[in-house]
Formats: sequence, C-alpha cells, structure tokens
Amino acid sequence: MQRIAITKKAANILEQLKATHGELIFHQSGGCCDGSSPMVFEKEEMYLDESDVLLGNLSGVNFYMNQDQFEYWKHTHITVDITEGRGSSFSLEIPLGVRFIIHSRLLTKEEIDMLNPS
Repeated sequence: MQRIAITKKAANILEQLKATHGELIFHQSGGCCDGSSPMVFEKEEMYLDESDVLLGNLSGVNFYMNQDQFEYWKHTHITVDITEGRGSSFSLEIPLGVRFIIHSRLLTKEEIDMLNPS
C-alpha cells in the first residue's frame, strides 16, 4: 500500500521527460503558481531539506511534499494524472502542452493503519 499512484497517461509523459532530462523529482509544495499542483524537475535542480516528506516512487521518480502541505494531505491517497493545457509553473511537462494534476480520495481506516503502524 502506497500513499501515491500514477495513471498510465501520466506515466507515459513521465517516461518521455526522463528520456529528455534524465533523473527527475516530483515535488508538491502548495506554494505559488499552480498552487498545490505536482511539479517535476530535474533531480539536481530541486533542493530538498528536512521539511520535505517522501510519499513514494512513481515510475522511478521520487515524489516529495512539504511537511506543512503533507499535514493537509496525510489522510488521502493521491493519484498523479495529466491534463491538456499549459499550467503556470516551471514544471518540465509544461512545454508539451500538458500538466500534471492530482486526484485524491480519503484513505480508509484500514489503509491508514497499514501506512502508520503503531
């Protein structure tokens, strides 16, 4: 059980970006531009610190979220998807005319227990 998943369409775009840019990283900060949209960057272009939480790995790309943002999302399962249209962020998929988005649902009590064993 993971907190995060990716759709086939989004995974295909991610593979295309990996082929062009090499190692990547997802980050969802809840900051400016597209707000809480997941953004993908070249791995060495993103500075992570102790305030970033690793949610999981999607097609070989780690997905991090700022701990303040994670407090809002910790009870949800997140699925990364893709939609047509340009976002207003610096994420690598933007020049392709698409942008990553998330779909979420609340975790069940059983899932929460699996993710957070006592």
